[in-house]
Amino acid sequence: MRNTAIVLAMAAVFAAAPAFAQDNTNGDSGFFVNGSVGHSYFGSGRNSGNDVGYALNGGYRWAVAPNFAIGPEVGYNDLGNVTLSNLVSTNPVVAPGKASLHGWTLGGNAKYSFAQNWYASARVGLYAWRGQGMTNDLSPLNVHRNSDGYYGGVGVGYDFSHSFGVGLGYDYYRAKKNDINLSTGVLGVNAEVRF
Repeated sequence: MRNTAIVLAMAAVFAAAPAFAQDNTNGDSGFFVNGSVGHSYFGSGRNSGNDVGYALNGGYRWAVAPNFAIGPEVGYNDLGNVTLSNLVSTNPVVAPGKASLHGWTLGGNAKYSFAQNWYASARVGLYAWRGQGMTNDLSPLNVHRNSDGYYGGVGVGYDFSHSFGVGLGYDYYRAKKNDINLSTGVLGVNAEVRF
């Protein structure tokens, strides 16, 4: 139900986006799609480790100043799987499996052009996640959890044209519920296509 509400809310925002778009002389308004891949860092006790994660996002930006644009975004990510470890050694725990985290994002993004073709970016929003990992109990269990958290990120990049750019960024995904913490940071590269 929660994911359906997120999808419907974003559909309404994107359907209304052209109606709110202002006349733009610098060409920074419009729809975008981006993808990123990078090194994910699970950083909590038995669930600590690293892997490769990816994210896909889409959205719309309005130019609110000659070098600054903001707008909504929606996306999906899979932040990888890491081998579960024991707190006192690097040997695998008795319980089989891996820690994992994936989910949907809904938030806002901003882009600031600070030099010719160079830009800085930021994003923040809600994170509807699902994951698996070890609890922090004295007798740890390998459990599945899902909940809502938040995400945020910053980046820098280079636009090769009005329609295409690449960048480097860091994103943090807060995914914690009761007895399990799967919060993850991702350092990655991204590419964006704008329409």
